[in-house]
Amino acid sequence: MQVKHLPSNAMARLSSDGDRPAVTLVPLDGEWVAGHQVMRVEAPYDGRLLGVVPAFGVAEVDRAVAGARTALDTPFPSWRRAEVLDRAAVRLAGRGEEFARCIALESAKPIRTARAEVRRAVSTLVFSAAVARGLTGETVPLEAAAAGEGKIGFTLRVPVGVVGAIAPFNFPLNLVVHKLGPAIAAGCPVVLKPAEQTPFSSVLLAELLIDECGLPPGYLHVIPGDGPTVGGALVDHPDVALITFTGSPDVGWAIRQRAPRKRVSLELGGNAPVIIEPDSDWRDAVAKIAVAGFSHAGQSCVSTQRVLVHAGVVREVITALTEAVERLVVGDPLDEATDVSALISHAARDRVIAWIDEAVAQGARVATGGDVTGDGVLRPTVLVDARPSMKVCAEEVFGPVVAVTAYGDFAEALRMANDTRFGLQAGVYTADLGKALTAARVLDYGGVLINAVPTWRVDHQPYGGKRDSGNTREGPAWAVREMTEERLIVLAG
Repeated sequence: MQVKHLPSNAMARLSSDGDRPAVTLVPLDGEWVAGHQVMRVEAPYDGRLLGVVPAFGVAEVDRAVAGARTALDTPFPSWRRAEVLDRAAVRLAGRGEEFARCIALESAKPIRTARAEVRRAVSTLVFSAAVARGLTGETVPLEAAAAGEGKIGFTLRVPVGVVGAIAPFNFPLNLVVHKLGPAIAAGCPVVLKPAEQTPFSSVLLAELLIDECGLPPGYLHVIPGDGPTVGGALVDHPDVALITFTGSPDVGWAIRQRAPRKRVSLELGGNAPVIIEPDSDWRDAVAKIAVAGFSHAGQSCVSTQRVLVHAGVVREVITALTEAVERLVVGDPLDEATDVSALISHAARDRVIAWIDEAVAQGARVATGGDVTGDGVLRPTVLVDARPSMKVCAEEVFGPVVAVTAYGDFAEALRMANDTRFGLQAGVYTADLGKALTAARVLDYGGVLINAVPTWRVDHQPYGGKRDSGNTREGPAWAVREMTEERLIVLAG
């Protein structure tokens, strides 16, 4: 095994010639390797060079999958899987600040929000360990049929096989843990492709799992590289049994179409609505939207995007929301005061600005924001008089923008909320229990939250959506179901 450069050090240390950074080694088939090609990773906030990682290709994917397939031949019992996950939760909590700083640097997530992501990842590991310990089949009443007389039937849950995990940039630790934790609990080796923009959190996590927590090396291979090459090779590989992908609908459904004989778990996009009724505590709603619409610059699948407000209180809501958003601190993600920092790239920022400008040209009004700070960060933006046909309502902005639209009655608000190709989570603020129950029945979403914003999640809930929001449910207990198969055992007397 080669001596590795820890990823945290690789981000902080350049090599002796002053312009070539040391390559961060990654785990591949039992070794920590550098590869022949490399990718530079730069901070989204200020463009500083954070480090260099390997840029792998098809050959490395083949090697990783072969190593993962071989790992299945060595027993890895449930108690050991749970032990690894429990130990990882403790170790991650102990190294929380290191991981939070890594997240903040490579994704521009404000440091306080990055710390919250680390805490959530710890929770995901804890619940994954619990699932590993409770993984069980069920009895089958074979004697319910005459042919089953004298026979006993039960099922075992066995690993589905090698998992190919393709992770996004917006939660570079916790969404990776949501793939690795359940896979380890299920006994499935993983070949992980981290997002090109945010590989270091994945490598830090791999180091923790393998070197500190006893995960057998064959159970985790990290393959940085571009999406079409590495992701495509994972999707096409015949020995990968399941693909778990978080990202855009276009890419996700293309994977589903490209791999018809694999299990493909997709967690995709959203344009989450929140409905505010006049009898509700709309001030509480405003306070939460000011966070939920702009946390990590709106780069979340459940970022509150569409704010549907009853016409009777829309003026008050707009005034209060504008004032709350203007109090948000914009700047360096490592500054403790920062609430909102940079989008993942200048291209992403410029796209969001173009959508804001288009909405204004179509009749919307900017109540606050819409401009760029001196350090290049798009200010949190509130658009009012938005219409459902505008991109800022109809599509996923994935940026620091909320769009306010007035409605006349509750039935109209429900129709507006459902008028979307997405269906992840929706929120409703009301003091009327009848309306709350109606919303729970009528809103066509994976999750409906009453008197809460849709930007809410605990990591053991069934999390997922409908239509272009995906086809799966995350949360360790639900993910493990997809990562295992039921094997029927029949005992004949």
